[in-house]
Amino acid sequence: MPDFSLEAAAGAARVAGVDEAGRGPLAGPVLAAAVVFARRPPRGLAALLDDSKRLSAAAREAAFAALREAAAAGRAEIGIGAASVAEIARLNILRATHLAMARALARLPGGPPDLALVDGDRPPPLPAGARCALRCVVGGDARSLSIAAASIVAKVLRDHAMRRLDARWPGYGFARHAGYPTPAHLAALARLGPTPHHRPGFAPVDQARLALDPPHAAVDTPESRKRF
Repeated sequence: MPDFSLEAAAGAARVAGVDEAGRGPLAGPVLAAAVVFARRPPRGLAALLDDSKRLSAAAREAAFAALREAAAAGRAEIGIGAASVAEIARLNILRATHLAMARALARLPGGPPDLALVDGDRPPPLPAGARCALRCVVGGDARSLSIAAASIVAKVLRDHAMRRLDARWPGYGFARHAGYPTPAHLAALARLGPTPHHRPGFAPVDQARLALDPPHAAVDTPESRKRF
C-alpha cells in the first residue's frame, strides 16, 4: 500500500505526485494529474488511495470524491493536464504524455511545486526556467500517496471523458473499454472504421482505415506510361 514516506523524506515544502491515464488506448486523449497534499493525508482519506489499477471503478469514484472534498477544504491541490489525439499524432505518445504531465504541474492552484514525484522512469521535460525538481519513482502509484491520488484523478477524469465520447459515437463501446484495444473495440473498429477520436499511427487504427478506404491501385494505360 502507498504511504507518505517519500513525501515526508523529500525535505520540500510542496511535493506533488504525478501520474497519467491513457497511454495504451487506441482512442481519446492522454490525461495527467498532479496532486499536492498540504500535510499527511488523514487516515480515512489515505485508506481510499492506491494504484488506480488495483481499485474497482466504484472505489476510484469514492476516492476521487474524497480528493475533491480535500481540495475544496484546502487540504490538497489538484492540477489536470491533457494532450489531444492530434498532439499524440504529432508528438508520439511518450512526448504527448510528458506534455500532459507538464500541463498538470503548471495548473496546480499554488503554482509549480518544489518537487514532483513522477510515476515511471522518464521525467517530463519542463519549460525553461521552471523551478520544480523532478524525481522518477518506478511503481510510484503503489508507493506514494500523492502519486496514487494523481493516478486516481487521471483515471476517473479520463473515464468520464470516454463516457461522454461514447454518447457521441455509439457502437464503439468507449464507456466500457475507455479506448483500450479489447476484442470488442477491435471488432467495432473493423466494422465501423475509425472516428476522429482514434489515434493515427496506432497500428489497429491505421489498419482499419486502410481496410475501409484502400489506396487506389495504379491503372496501366498508355497515358500513365508517358514521361513528362
